[in-house]
Amino acid sequence: MTLANVLEWLAKGLVWVLILLGGFAYLTYYERRALARIQVRIGPNRAGPLGLLQPIADAIKLIFKEEFMPARADKLLFTLAPIITLFPALVITAVVPFAPEGANFELFGRTITWYIADLNVGVLYIMSIASIGVYGIVLAGWSSNNKYATLGGLRSTAQMISYELALGLSFILVILLANSTRLIDIVEAQKDMWFAVLQPVGMLIFLIATLAEVNRAPFDMPEAEQELAAGYHSEYGGMKFALLFMAEYDKMIAICTIVASLFFGGYREPWFLQNTILSVDKTPWLGPLYVFIKVFILLFGMIWVRATLPRIRYDRLMAFGWKVLLPLSLALIFLTAAGILLSEQVTPAWQWSIPLTSLVAGLLALNGVYQSLRRKEYARARA
Repeated sequence: MTLANVLEWLAKGLVWVLILLGGFAYLTYYERRALARIQVRIGPNRAGPLGLLQPIADAIKLIFKEEFMPARADKLLFTLAPIITLFPALVITAVVPFAPEGANFELFGRTITWYIADLNVGVLYIMSIASIGVYGIVLAGWSSNNKYATLGGLRSTAQMISYELALGLSFILVILLANSTRLIDIVEAQKDMWFAVLQPVGMLIFLIATLAEVNRAPFDMPEAEQELAAGYHSEYGGMKFALLFMAEYDKMIAICTIVASLFFGGYREPWFLQNTILSVDKTPWLGPLYVFIKVFILLFGMIWVRATLPRIRYDRLMAFGWKVLLPLSLALIFLTAAGILLSEQVTPAWQWSIPLTSLVAGLLALNGVYQSLRRKEYARARA
């Protein structure tokens, strides 16, 4: 390892952090405009043309807003918690590639790659970083010396434990399909077909589990206002609150980038555009553009879910993770492994048994949830 390599990594990391910070600012604008359109409202339209300066106005407000700290709070942890919460959101995408290996470019006499780090165990890196993201939220709640904030932190821990299992099993589905834990290999394995097509139910489980991981609606119980008065960040204001807010939105960007790489081909073009001028093999600079488009669409999906679905009751949220997602994920691993084995030993056409059997398993799980809710409603009506 040379000093030049270290400086290159630091420079690429700094550029990506600046992109994420700018993305956070305008993701808030994107969300507010999208929610306004869905809910037949106007949205931000005062600060600048079309309200485009609204994120800057919000930043100025938060910078000059008075900060406070509870008298009996743990001052060190209270200050560090927002930073600890933000850090995983910034570093988790270090292994995500944005263009094929042959799309490198020259800068200052050095060959620059379209990723920060190329790890053979990139999936394991993502899983490990994702699992520590909850510590900042727990510390923020506990250090505030506020029972409602503490409850919010504990709820976040419970959600992480419950949905981390289904999330980890969804990663295993991708590893089975790609036969690799390296992100570039996973993306290249989707050259002919996205994993979202081969394993649609696994992709949905991954998206649901990540929504719960980052406490996004309808899984935002750690900050349920009607119960916890904003939850773990109840005592935060000014820039400390802005860092917690920033962590949530940067996690959204990071999650969508990871989902795009694991299930939607990452920097690869859709399979029907192969052998055209829009192919990444012929036009490598289109790789980052494809990633941006996929992330943009996935972010809209997360916003749409927030605008559409009500908050889930806490006991049902936990039951859904343990009683539905976890056993369904285990069943999908068995079905995927069986389909891969049959396609290798018998005929490649057997790979289509993977999406078909997975859809059947998903429908059976949905029917089980529906029947369970019907029984509870019937028992409640009789009581």
